[in-house]
Amino acid sequence: MVDLIEFPADDLERAAVLAGTAGRAARAQARGRGQWRPDALGGTELGVHERGPGPGDRVSLPYFRVADLAATLERVAELGGEVIHPGERCAICRDPEGSPFGLAQHRQ
Repeated sequence: MVDLIEFPADDLERAAVLAGTAGRAARAQARGRGQWRPDALGGTELGVHERGPGPGDRVSLPYFRVADLAATLERVAELGGEVIHPGERCAICRDPEGSPFGLAQHRQ
């Protein structure tokens, strides 16, 4: 299941209004500036974040919900993918063709 779809933006306030995330929960500064709307797409969060130089900061990313993030990251590598930014709750990866995607640890 897609847990979150996040879009980069040069103008965070303008993008937040368009995405319907204006006035919603703000992302912690340690993870970069952004906002998300938990109820946007029937259980899938919708978010916007400041565009940056990293692979997860330049393109829209789907974050797929996984039960065991560490095991899934190992499987990504086994299948020829690349783990770009590992984390404890979320990670950014690339598939063997170079397309970035995110993984999110299932919240219990």
